[in-house]
Amino acid sequence: MNKKRYIIPKRVFDSIFSSIIIITVLSWLTPLVAIIIFFETGERAFFTQQRVGKNGSAFNIFKFKSMRGKSPVNDPLLSKDEAARITKFGYFLRKYRIDEFPQFFNVLRGDMSVVGPRPERQLFLDEIIAHVPKYKEIQKLKPGITSIGQVKYGYADNLDQMLKRARYDLIYLDNLSLFTDFKVILSTIKVVLEGKGR
Repeated sequence: MNKKRYIIPKRVFDSIFSSIIIITVLSWLTPLVAIIIFFETGERAFFTQQRVGKNGSAFNIFKFKSMRGKSPVNDPLLSKDEAARITKFGYFLRKYRIDEFPQFFNVLRGDMSVVGPRPERQLFLDEIIAHVPKYKEIQKLKPGITSIGQVKYGYADNLDQMLKRARYDLIYLDNLSLFTDFKVILSTIKVVLEGKGR
């Protein structure tokens, strides 16, 4: 595969698509979500956390806050263990994957792509690579807002589930193309509209 024929058009698409979403959706959605979160929890709308990006570089991922309080920096717990902190509105945000929308700012900045492997914390990335050594090759790609793993598996609650989702990322690695990306985006839209996020 000619990488330039894939990577350059992919970056152009990412920039245009994320700009359209930011202007047409996030411009009105962000203040609306911020108001609801503030009235429910008294907290700010955005949640940031360090994740591992392309070539192992660290970046801060943006999400709408779906939980009360602040997670410890080195918190090893996964989403199932933190379920008690999820707010009622947070469940709604997760169900329709709305909590992921601020990541279009990450895409516009160049930290992420619209489609790519799930961005992980270093702790969990090390665990996955220890069990699936080939997963280290995933770091050649920018992480994505959505992926085959997100569509087929969704959020992971424990290491075993993360390993199963990781294998879908490896399928993506072996089938890189804009056609694959478009298929993932269409599948993601279907998941969002059906409220199959978890």
